[in-house]
This record gives sequence, structure tokens and C-alpha cells, in this order.
Amino acid sequence: MAITRDQKRPSAAPIWSFLNDATFRSIVYQLVTAASIILFFWWVIGNTTANMAQRNMSAGFDFLNVSAGFGISFTLIPYREGDSYLRVFQVGIANTLLVAIISIIFATVLGLFVGLARLSSNWLIRTLARSYVEVLRNTPLLLQIIAWFFGVFNLLPRPRDSIVWLDVFALNNRGFYMPAPLPEAGFNAVLLTLALAIVAAVYIRIWAKRRQDATGQIFPSLSVGAGLVFGLPLVVFLALGQPLSWEIPELRGFNFQGGLSVPPSFCALVIALSVYTSCFIAEIVRSGIQSVSRGQTEAAKSLNIKPNWTMRLIVLPQALRVIVPPLISQYLNVTKNSSLAIAIGFPDLVSVWMNTSLNQSGRAIPIVAMTMAFYCAASLFVSLLMNAYNRRILLKER
Repeated sequence: MAITRDQKRPSAAPIWSFLNDATFRSIVYQLVTAASIILFFWWVIGNTTANMAQRNMSAGFDFLNVSAGFGISFTLIPYREGDSYLRVFQVGIANTLLVAIISIIFATVLGLFVGLARLSSNWLIRTLARSYVEVLRNTPLLLQIIAWFFGVFNLLPRPRDSIVWLDVFALNNRGFYMPAPLPEAGFNAVLLTLALAIVAAVYIRIWAKRRQDATGQIFPSLSVGAGLVFGLPLVVFLALGQPLSWEIPELRGFNFQGGLSVPPSFCALVIALSVYTSCFIAEIVRSGIQSVSRGQTEAAKSLNIKPNWTMRLIVLPQALRVIVPPLISQYLNVTKNSSLAIAIGFPDLVSVWMNTSLNQSGRAIPIVAMTMAFYCAASLFVSLLMNAYNRRILLKER
């Protein structure tokens, strides 16, 4: 059979055949998506700038060096009424971080305790823990904050009728008062000793873990570390003649003077955030522990291992891989939910920056942008730390 000239010539590929290439399509789609996002934000920024120019409004950050001219009731760092708006921003960040860190610590401890109580074999303890979780986690957080502030701390006695403990602690409707430490010469050596003791305790903990993995022998690293952290600085403190004094709060006139004072709004906010978040952490802990096979516990019992050792050395290390990921979300929620402090007048970032500073300066765009940047940075930092810890505790195949 004869082959014609047209049959000898290979057929030309269609010019649109490159569309069948998955790699090419993915690159095109990503470029189109990125260009669309850039154009959208370009349009938003340009439209916003034009509208602000028509209203003679400025979007710059030059106002940060202008004097704010208002006071703040509670400050973790020094602040005066004549300080700049930038200082107000720093005060708001410090107050917000203080609330978030303390609430996270309390919520974690309380959540762990309640989560373990949910698994108790005692019917009464188990029922009380379940009731605690079901009632508080199904109540709005804002309502709990308001209830603690107006229903508890505002109803405390007046300063003259304060609740006093050990003649140094006082609680009334204006806050909680405690002694303030006054470091003296030589106290820096105590702090240095404390830092070295913490480093030594961490090293001992790491060494004990490696030793246990290699030999199976358990070293009491927690008790030894606690002895170093508390005992060694105490010895140095006593040897240097106790270089620390205390300023005791005293009732003078209509209120207590001296010492450290914590406003009722701070107490109500921390308690509400801690209690509310602990309910979710308790369920996370319970589900994480229940995810560990019962055979692990039964094997530990057959080896006559103590129950507390079984929980601390066998069950919890395996449950952490289930506990940590959702725990990250709860820590982020605590940081963001602290913005509800504006409801009871606590001077957090939203209250002093998004509210008072914005109303006085009128710089809505930079103030909102700085606030969003802080919460975004704080959330990313918490996620970074917790994800690093999560990768460290993941079970690794051998």
C-alpha cells in the first residue's frame, strides 16, 4: 500500500494544547489570583485615600508623637497624662498582654484539673465537673464578665469595711491590695541565682528524660528542679541579709494607700476569661486522655506502676499530641477575647487606643491598622510557639 505525502508529514499539535498542561494551568491560576488580590487592595487603598483627602483627613502616623492629654486608670508601665499617643499604644499592649498571659496560665491549670475530674471514678466529682463545664461554656463570655464585675466586685464592702487577710491583703469594691516589693542592694544577686537555678532545672529535666529513654530508670527531676528553683535563691537571699523589704498597704482616709493595687475590672476580666476558657480546655484534656488506649493503663497496672506515674509518664505524653492543636486555638481566643474589657472599663488596647485615642485624634485608619497588626502578631507568635512544641512532642516512627 502506497503512503501519500500527507500521511508521511506528522500532524501539527493544536496551538491550545498547552492548556492541557496541569503545571501551566496552576501557574496561570495563581498569577491571576495574585493579580486580582493586588488590584483589589490597590483599589481599596486608592478609594480610601481619595475619600479622606476630600474630607481633609490624614492617614499618616505623625500623630503618634502628639501629647494624648488623658489619664489611664491602670498602667503596667509608667505613664503620665502628657505622654504621647505612642505611649498610650504601648500601655494598651502591656495591659492586654498582662491579662492574656495571666488568664492563659489560670485557664490551663483550671482546665487540666477539671478535665481530670471529668474522668474521675467518683460520681460526685465527675458530676460537679460536668455541670461546671456545661453551664459555663454555654453562657456568653461577655455576660460572665459583666456578672463578675457588677455582681461580685462592685458589691464588695467599702474600703473602711474591707476584707483583710493577715493584715497585709485587703479586698474591697475599689480593688485588691497587696504588699509591694522594694528591692535593696544585693537583690540582683538573688535574681541571678534564680535565673541560673531555672537553667539548671531545665537541664536536669532534659538529662533525666534522655536517661529514662535510654535506661528506663526514673530520676525525680521535678522535685530536684523545684528544690533548686526555690531553695538556692532562698539560701542566697538569707545569706545576703534579706535584701528585700515590703511596702504594706494602709487605710488612709477613704482608701488604701501604698502597696500594689489591682482594680476590680482587672480581677473580673481575668476570672471570667480563665473560667470560661477552662471549660473548653477541660474538654480538650478529657478527649485527649480518652484517645489513649486503655491497654496502656492496664499494662501500667500490671507492672504495679503508681497511678500518678501512669498519668504523668504514660498517658499524658501520648495525649498531648491530641491536646496541643486545639489548645492553640483556645490560647488565641483568650488573647482576642480580652478586647471585651471595654465593657467594664478596663484600659486594654481596645479601650485606650481604639476608643479614647481614636475619638480624640480622629485617625481611624492608622489606629485600626495598628490594632489589627498587634492582634495578628500576637496570634502568630502564640501559634509559632505552640506549633514548635507540638512538633517536638509528636510521636516519631523509628
